[in-house]
Amino acid sequence: MPGDQDRACSGVFMSSATPPPAGSDASSPAEKVKQFPTTPGVYLMKDDQGRVLYVGKAKNLRSRASHYFTRAAAEDARTADLVPLIRDIDYLSAETEVDALLLEARLIKDIQPRFNVELKDDKSFPYLQIRIREDFPRVEFTRTPRRRGVKLYGPFTSAKSLRYAIQVLQRVFQFRTCTLDIREGDSRWRWFRPCLLHSIHQCTAPCNFRVTKEEYRKQIRALRMVLEGKKERLLREMEKEMKTASAALLFEKAARLRDDMDALKKLGLRGDASKDVQPEVFPIDPRKGLIGLRKILGLAQTPRTIEGVDIAHLGGEDTVASLVSFIDGLPFKPGYRRYRIRTIQGVDDFGSIREVISRRFRPREEEQVFPDVLLIDGGKGQLNAALEALHLAGREPPCLISLAKREEEIYRPGEAEPIRLDRRSAALRLLQYVRDEAHRFAQHYHHLLRRKKFDPHD
Repeated sequence: MPGDQDRACSGVFMSSATPPPAGSDASSPAEKVKQFPTTPGVYLMKDDQGRVLYVGKAKNLRSRASHYFTRAAAEDARTADLVPLIRDIDYLSAETEVDALLLEARLIKDIQPRFNVELKDDKSFPYLQIRIREDFPRVEFTRTPRRRGVKLYGPFTSAKSLRYAIQVLQRVFQFRTCTLDIREGDSRWRWFRPCLLHSIHQCTAPCNFRVTKEEYRKQIRALRMVLEGKKERLLREMEKEMKTASAALLFEKAARLRDDMDALKKLGLRGDASKDVQPEVFPIDPRKGLIGLRKILGLAQTPRTIEGVDIAHLGGEDTVASLVSFIDGLPFKPGYRRYRIRTIQGVDDFGSIREVISRRFRPREEEQVFPDVLLIDGGKGQLNAALEALHLAGREPPCLISLAKREEEIYRPGEAEPIRLDRRSAALRLLQYVRDEAHRFAQHYHHLLRRKKFDPHD
């Protein structure tokens, strides 16, 4: 019988049944997709048990997902095996096309859908890394960025495009990409022979001190301005040069400049290194994070248990709440819970939080054990909603906090000003891990909600 929580399931159910004719049922996926927004996001194809078969990204959700319910998709060798199994479809909105791609990758790694061949491995999205603490900072393409002493740009959605963009930028700014440990004042570099890149004017050769430290750092500052969005002037100059080359019938040069401009424009197709954190790239030290939490929250002892709560709206229809449990800084999957919101109509995060907190900590014969830290996803409003629910239940948590996503600020009851931590803080990164895990658990596994429609006795 269904209870307060939905239980997770594993594996992929395989069905050979054929779907009903498109349009025969208003709840059929072919009809449902007509109500999708025309904005970016990801869509999830499901079988008759509500299990995800395929995850895809889209610049326009309605247009892209509708393609699967056409005759062409049923006959295309790439989708012919998938289409007959589709019984339901859902979507998750994203702010941009880049966000959609990053979300798609995260979902595929977590869910491992049967029909997603790519992105299931542990390969991460790449970064452009500048080692700013070096006397002559090197510029690198990397999938394993350093934690300190660098300026990171990314993650980028295309490794090929990033590699090409670095080549273009190097022709313009002539920075080094070698692995040499070049230090100002080290006399041995005065006799070093520069590589071919200097001869073709793609590096100013700091390896032979043919550029001063100050001059080279000006090159890097100009590069960073372009990477941080101030590339309009450079693009205008390149466009002017392209038109001049074309007028002089130098079509090969004009074509190269055109491709170079396209590569620079694609530098915007990336995430935010401080927000779009890839867990496989930046592992967290749990113990260091817990000790940090004890200090910043003023706890008497180092916390061992943390629970995180998140509210998710599924396609604007259903609302769920997820609760994840961490012990000693690591996920404790048996303690995960998901709640389907029952008493709230429409979009009401505050009301949904009150409901899930009252259900999680309702009075029972046996005394409920509170986590050492209870984390709510959101700002002051979400925090106060949780506090109100606990007071109504006559409960007093040891430590209740919320984490606001935009500025990553920590709010505490009764304190007007939030706690602001360095983005590299182990304590903040641990809280982000709990928050993001709660968000993924709600969003990535939301297809389980539909399961009860197919099997009410599950």
